[in-house]
Amino acid sequence: MSMMGETYVECLIKRRTPAGLRFLKLLTGMLGAAFILLGLTVRIEALVIGLLLLVAAYYISINSDLEYEYLYLDKEVTVDKVVAKMKRKRVALYQLESMEIFAPVQSHRLDGYRNRKVTTLDYSSGILMQPDRRYAMYCEGGIRVILEPSPEMVKAMKSAAPRKVFTD
Repeated sequence: MSMMGETYVECLIKRRTPAGLRFLKLLTGMLGAAFILLGLTVRIEALVIGLLLLVAAYYISINSDLEYEYLYLDKEVTVDKVVAKMKRKRVALYQLESMEIFAPVQSHRLDGYRNRKVTTLDYSSGILMQPDRRYAMYCEGGIRVILEPSPEMVKAMKSAAPRKVFTD
């Protein structure tokens, strides 16, 4: 979408829930149910522990439902974290002027950047697909950002910074 010379593109990516978090959610739920049954028949303290475990399972469940929303507007890329489709928090803002390169993760154009000491921030789905749709953005200050943008977002960024954005 273009408004008076500004380009606006948004993209929503669902983050895969790590296996450890899925296991923890299942374990706390099952233990909570077992302690509640134990509390109803044997000891009241077990009922309290069971309720606490179920509350913990609920919070684990909410925090395991995570999405990232990318927003490109006027040479800025914003990344928001959306938790359980209820709570939104801005996690990053990147200016295209401070970006060194933006290319697919497997691109040969990133070869000169691979041995750098960088801080990696991964805002992708966490799922390796074929073909790999992830892009790496190297920014000033030793930051590498992994994104999974839509083709429209890549096109908008390429039109704003053609010498920094690559699609191969």
